[in-house]
This record gives sequence, C-alpha cells and structure tokens, in this order.
Amino acid sequence: MHKDLYKDPINGKLTGVCAGIANYFGVEVWLVRILVISAALLGGSFLVLLAYVAMSLMLEKQPDNFVEELRSKQEHSLKSKPWKQGQNAKDLLNTIENDMDKMEGSLRSMEAYVTSDAYAVNREFSKL
Repeated sequence: MHKDLYKDPINGKLTGVCAGIANYFGVEVWLVRILVISAALLGGSFLVLLAYVAMSLMLEKQPDNFVEELRSKQEHSLKSKPWKQGQNAKDLLNTIENDMDKMEGSLRSMEAYVTSDAYAVNREFSKL
C-alpha cells in the first residue's frame, strides 16, 4: 500500500482510475477492473459510473518519478502465484544484480575517500 492515491493514465485503459487504485492497494490492475465491472453489472451501474467520473476528475495524475520512488522503497518480491503482483525470477535477479552493482560502486567510492589523504587531513582538522 502507498500513501497517496493517484490516477495512472499510463497503465490505465480510460483515465487510469482503476490502475491508480491497484497501485494504492498493491494489487493487480485486472483484479480492480473485474471488481468495478462486477459492481456495475450487479446493480450499481449508476453509482459506479458516478464514482468513476468523480475520481477521474478529483484524482491527480501520478508524478513522473512515482514509479522510480516506488521501486526504490519496494522490497524485492517473487511471485508466489501467477496472478499475484511481483516479479518473475529472471527480472528479480536482474534487479538485485543492478542494486548490488550500485551498492558496490558506493562502497568503492567510500573506500577511496577513507583511504585518501584528504580524509586524513579533514580528520586532523576536525580534531582541532
């Protein structure tokens, strides 16, 4: 689950309301669409249509950097069932490998700084 509810026109079919709700609750988009269509067919079509139009007018579009922020905060998860949200094993391993490469680069730059003369000079100045 996420704090903010946005409409997601990139992954949406009409205005992105169902995709935004799916992102908010952390479920698959098709599941939300089935629930909305089922609610409309089971007698609440006017209410569902009214709520959909109201949400499409009231909700803001998701920011451009929303997906990157979401992925940076999201834990790595493997699909346990085909219909569940998550990554397949190959994509998950690629993501983990990229994360490890980024961490290794950060570690190398920290090591280079700590072993440099500039670090020793800064440390001596801070002791004064």
